[in-house]
Amino acid sequence: KPKKILEIGTYEGASTCFMIEKLACLHDIELHCVDTWEGGIEHKMGGNFVANMTAVEMRFKHNIELAKNLASKHVNLTIHKELSDSALPKLLASGHADTFEFIYVDGSHQAPDVLCDALLSFRLLRKGGLIVFDDYFWQETLPEGVDLLRCPKPAIDAFTNLYSRKISVVGASLHQLFVQKIAS
Repeated sequence: KPKKILEIGTYEGASTCFMIEKLACLHDIELHCVDTWEGGIEHKMGGNFVANMTAVEMRFKHNIELAKNLASKHVNLTIHKELSDSALPKLLASGHADTFEFIYVDGSHQAPDVLCDALLSFRLLRKGGLIVFDDYFWQETLPEGVDLLRCPKPAIDAFTNLYSRKISVVGASLHQLFVQKIAS
């Protein structure tokens, strides 16, 4: 039942709305959402976007307003419209280190970006808090096959291996990996 949440990659806000619905009926929540609404490399086909990202951002804002209006408790929402490798250091520098209770990582699916998100999220997460990595087995279909640098799994595996003494893998599903911070 976290009160302070960070979501990296929000797209249309489905998971954000779910968290507001499930948590803002229990207590006030502070929610930080990080997204550029520019789309990732997987949203482009032949150099063109397959989704209208301006419309995606508008749907996010609409969905979030609906969810906040239905919440019985206060939702303190901060939107960081920027890349996560810019937003997360700013959160660290502004006093948010070791304060988030729940972090949902579903931004870029590129391995270097995912690793950066994991490392910075760990510093933002309080002891006992959870990081959920979405799209653990996600792979982009490319004409030349699977490019491991364009998949989250190698980065998540690198993070869990390097931080094995500071985290505990507490659950997994076909698409997500749940990690708890046990030491700083």
